[in-house]
Amino acid sequence: MNDNPVLKFASDRSILIKIGNDISVETHSKVVSVFNLISNSGIVGIQSIHPAYNSILVSFNPVLKSSDAIFNELNSLLSSTIDFTHVQYRTIEIPVCYQDEYAPDLADVARYNSLTADEVIYHHTKQNYIVYFLGFSPGFPYLGGMPKEIATPRLQTPRLKVPEGSVAIGGDQTGIYPVASPGGWRIIGRTPLKLFSPEKNPPALLQMGDRIKFLEITKEQFKKEQSCRQ
Repeated sequence: MNDNPVLKFASDRSILIKIGNDISVETHSKVVSVFNLISNSGIVGIQSIHPAYNSILVSFNPVLKSSDAIFNELNSLLSSTIDFTHVQYRTIEIPVCYQDEYAPDLADVARYNSLTADEVIYHHTKQNYIVYFLGFSPGFPYLGGMPKEIATPRLQTPRLKVPEGSVAIGGDQTGIYPVASPGGWRIIGRTPLKLFSPEKNPPALLQMGDRIKFLEITKEQFKKEQSCRQ
C-alpha cells in the first residue's frame, strides 16, 4: 500500500478513498484512522462517510461547495502524516443460543464441514472477531476472523424473513441480523441483545473497530435476557 490514501471521484457527488488492497487488521486500522480524521475535519459539504474493508466513500453536496474544492481539501488532509498506531476499540461479548429453533441451519453447516454441531459451536465461539464496518441493514456488522473450518455457502434460496438477532454464516463470513429482514446466510443461533435501537444515540450497539466474542448460552438464559430488555 502507498503511504497515503489514493482519492478519485466515484460520481459527481462522491469521492472514493482507497486505503489498501487487502482485508486485514492492519488495513482496517488505517481505515478507522482515516474515517476518524475525516469525521473530525469539519470540511463543509460532506454529507456522509461510508467505510468498507479497504476504502471509504465520501458523499458530498456540490451545492454547498464545488466538487473540486472538496476533493482538494480531502487530498490535503490525507497528504499529511496520519497516525495509524493509536486506534482504540471496545471488546463486547455477544451471548448466543445455538439450540433448536434458534439455529435452523446449524445441522447443515455441521454436515457440510464434516463436523458435529458442538464442533461448529466450538469453532464459532473460540475466535475474537473484528467489526470491519456496518452495512446491508441498520447495524449489521461485517465481521472478520471466522475460522475456515465452518465456512459454508449461502442458501440457494434466501429466506423472506430472518428473525432479529439471528447469528449466521455466509461463505467465509459470520454476522448478526440486527432487524428482521430477508437474508440468505445460514442461521446457526440467535442473540437476545438488541443490536439496533433507533431511539438511542448511537442507534447501533456495535461500531466499526469493535472486537466481539460470541458466548454460548442456554435457551433458558436466552429467554431470561430477552425478557429483561422488554
